[in-house]
Amino acid sequence: MATNKLALLRYKTIDECLKNRFRKWTLEDLIEKVSYALYEYEGISTGVSKRTIQSDIQTMRSDKLGYNAPIVVIDKRFYTYEDSDYSITNSPINTADMDKMKEIVSVLKHLNGFNYFDEMSDLIAKLENNVNKSADSNKNYIQFEDNKNLKGIEHISPLYQAILNKTPLLIEYKSFKALKASNEIYYPYLLKEYRNRWFLVCRPKKNQNLLTLALDRIIEFHSLSKELYVEYDGVNFDRYFNDLLGVTKSQKDRPSKVILHVNKYNAPYVITKPIHHSQQIVKEDETGIIIRIDVVHNFELEREILGFGECMKVLAPRKLKSIIAARINKSAERYHNEEES
Repeated sequence: MATNKLALLRYKTIDECLKNRFRKWTLEDLIEKVSYALYEYEGISTGVSKRTIQSDIQTMRSDKLGYNAPIVVIDKRFYTYEDSDYSITNSPINTADMDKMKEIVSVLKHLNGFNYFDEMSDLIAKLENNVNKSADSNKNYIQFEDNKNLKGIEHISPLYQAILNKTPLLIEYKSFKALKASNEIYYPYLLKEYRNRWFLVCRPKKNQNLLTLALDRIIEFHSLSKELYVEYDGVNFDRYFNDLLGVTKSQKDRPSKVILHVNKYNAPYVITKPIHHSQQIVKEDETGIIIRIDVVHNFELEREILGFGECMKVLAPRKLKSIIAARINKSAERYHNEEES
């Protein structure tokens, strides 16, 4: 089992190299990259031999694993894919692997009845659907929210490993507001998804404040296995995001009582799909409902309220009410100015 796992890691690393058309790859380059990956993900410091990489390339070229990778050598030195769009990740799954995946899905479905697995229902359904779709491309019974062009999702697995193994990271990051990218050391603590976008909750080495980095703004990062990892005390990350919508929050932020009026037409939608788990119905009459949520005031809260347009009105707190009113007026002015011009 361990041998198969290491072989797959080597194939994946070679594949990532050969997909990169902006660089020419010698056999020595591939050996270096694979050795680094084995050390980073498995802690293997002995590297990898030339013969092993040559054997891996032959295996990838063959039909043994169903890859049939079009690996060619240019100028008798540089390795690349003859087809620039090729990747082993696009290869069909062989019958043996498909049977194993079906068996795994079957086990997970049996476990789904236990309390600890309640939150896995949608994940298991998605996995089963993808397995069936791989076996028969015409079968697709569930469509989940997905964004094929979403950037940064390739970082999820290595970042998760860094959190799991308590490994500091040197991250090159460029926010939307920054003029240039920054390079800093961070201690990673949590991966969080919000509306099909992923974020890393971490702490920079240079200060004590928690930060939330969007994965799609991470340019690259490197594990620093020799750097001391610092835990973040005083925060239970299982509850850290309980009092807000989205991911924007500092340790000093506290929830406030937000009172909203929802018109009669939209009331059923808000009742069946609460804006926040703290939602309570304060009043219900012929005009609609008044609800209360206890959340931190952040950008995501404002965007959620604005998304309801004229169907929702902020009653309290006064500051949030003023901000929403100002943003609505500013938006209306843009349309008025457009009509006048």
